[in-house]
Amino acid sequence: MKRAFLMALVVLALCFPQPLWAAELSVSDLQLAPCPEGDAGAQPDLKRPVGASCYALRGVVHNPGKRAVVDADLFAQIFDRGGEPALQNRTRVGSLGDVPPGDSDFALRLSIPAGTPEPLSVSKARARGFTAPVRTRAGSDDELLPLELELQG
Repeated sequence: MKRAFLMALVVLALCFPQPLWAAELSVSDLQLAPCPEGDAGAQPDLKRPVGASCYALRGVVHNPGKRAVVDADLFAQIFDRGGEPALQNRTRVGSLGDVPPGDSDFALRLSIPAGTPEPLSVSKARARGFTAPVRTRAGSDDELLPLELELQG
């Protein structure tokens, strides 16, 4: 009895390797560039960056489903000129929030360690979200980040 139950669990785990409520999204048209001078993270008053440099990662995320995907996260690897990871031990680069069906532009601010040799490259980018909320929803009075405001304008 126990053996049959364990075999059934193994078969189910192999058939459904990810939670049924998770949604995979494709990402394209990625561009990684230093943050605009007006961005608060750009450190415009400093002659050289201290600790980290601000970069904006922009692109398009595609939701092939018929429903919005909520609480979506972007995963990618960022490499420096020599092919070394710029963000050590980190592949989640940020939150995309809610993604409606179809194509949506996005922009994320990244902090890259100061002195990282450029140019930087982005590899293995993908997004994943959920078909139902998994966290408390933001209110309509919440402030938007400068990159989010720029997308709306």
